[in-house]
Amino acid sequence: MKKTGLIILVIGILITIFTGFNYITKEKVVDIGEIQITRDKKHSVGWSPLIGVAVMAVGGGIMLFGMKK
Repeated sequence: MKKTGLIILVIGILITIFTGFNYITKEKVVDIGEIQITRDKKHSVGWSPLIGVAVMAVGGGIMLFGMKK
């Protein structure tokens, strides 16, 4: 149980440090026979650092209060 709590704690730290990421997709604008025009479209995904703090709290709680064998 302590390993699970530690893994969740580390995931919470990573979520707090990295509050989002960006990715790029290609979008076809014009397609006329052999001629194709595409453009790159940028997308961003973000979240609040408070989510990471909450995940860290859950991981810490599992580590402290988890069942012992």
